[in-house]
Amino acid sequence: MTRCFKRNMVALALSWAMVTGMFMVSAGMCAEVPRTEAPPVIVLPVKKEEPVKKDDHNAAYDKMELLTETLLHVKKNYVDEKTYEQIINGALHGMLQALDSHSDFLELEAFKDIQEETRGKYGGIGIHVGMKDGLLTVISPIEDTPAYKAGMQSGDRIVEIDGEKTMTMKLDGAVKKMRGQKGTPVTLTIRRPDEDELKKITIVRDDIEVPSVKGATIIGEGVGYVRITQFALPTASSLEESLKKLKEQGMNALILDLRNNPGGLLSSAIDVSQKFLQKGKLIVTTKGRDGVAPKEEKIAKVDGPYPDLSMAVLVNGGSASASEIVAGALQDNKRAVIIGDTTFGKGSVQSVVPLRSGNGKAAIRLTTARYFTPSGRMINEKGIDPDIPVYLSHKEWRDIQMKRVRTENPGQFTSQEKDEYKDVVDKQLQRAFDLLQAMKVLQAKNK
Repeated sequence: MTRCFKRNMVALALSWAMVTGMFMVSAGMCAEVPRTEAPPVIVLPVKKEEPVKKDDHNAAYDKMELLTETLLHVKKNYVDEKTYEQIINGALHGMLQALDSHSDFLELEAFKDIQEETRGKYGGIGIHVGMKDGLLTVISPIEDTPAYKAGMQSGDRIVEIDGEKTMTMKLDGAVKKMRGQKGTPVTLTIRRPDEDELKKITIVRDDIEVPSVKGATIIGEGVGYVRITQFALPTASSLEESLKKLKEQGMNALILDLRNNPGGLLSSAIDVSQKFLQKGKLIVTTKGRDGVAPKEEKIAKVDGPYPDLSMAVLVNGGSASASEIVAGALQDNKRAVIIGDTTFGKGSVQSVVPLRSGNGKAAIRLTTARYFTPSGRMINEKGIDPDIPVYLSHKEWRDIQMKRVRTENPGQFTSQEKDEYKDVVDKQLQRAFDLLQAMKVLQAKNK
């Protein structure tokens, strides 16, 4: 290989890297749940790149020469013939995934999937997954989907997908294998935390399209109950409609259920939080790298319509991302008592940036910041601890879900199927109800 050819290859690769690099730097931030089957993702526009500093240029040039030399050796000597595109794409995947489990290079198909997911409908089994302790882990099944009905639970480790081990599988690759056309089956081998034996579950894929606000009802003594299953564009307005109806029915306290809610849009989490906060209250802070992504504070812009409503918020290990933002905001602003189990701990911000060099057919997903609660607590890998811990076993939680789906969809089940779970008690919900009743008594005495 001549020195001239070598330098030309490096220069070409470097110019390409500088362009994409500047897009990453100049891009804003957006919220995303861990790589899931249906993350609501904002795709950022391509922006004009900024000038590269000379020292950065020289340092990058030196390392690109090493990369180019390796690329040429692979192309010439690897046992199986590979194209330059295959080698470069593999290098990009490795580079970004070495940063963290949420960053990755998105080739055409994966990029199109992201854009489709943003529109809110896709074919799959209805499950949110992420990497935890290096293992493919279920964050939560989406309600009323095939995975939910098959009994998948938060915390399940997916060991195999259709017989292929997930240990060395990329996160995006695992998601791709689970997604597919409606009516087609996929078999998952899972390891449940409280069980020794592996379990195989075959699930038939379907179109996944689920409302984000469910179960609005008065559960007794003026205590309202609303469940948010994910944070999408219409969530805040749907919640407002439900709260107005409950208010008309005499609601004087509220239980907001965020259990197994894997998150979603940051803007939706802010809009929901604002409903219960006074103007000027801090909701969440995002902090990126110094000098690159400035600190941003999200503040309640208006007085919420329910600033004094007594509240309890239910959370568990399946509550992640936007759910943790809402729980943290209401907890730190002393607006609600948090009840349940420690949340998942997904508090990083990903930006999805289309690459100019890919002619709009490729993008990167890059972690650009982390979330912090109003008091300054970092959410990522720590989660939100409840004010009142109430722990449920995996079996208890599954039984609660089975009873709930039968209660909310009575026409889909026989009398025998309904009776099977009629005696199941939701300890977390019961504790929240008792707490709100006690608060009413205290408030009455203090008048």
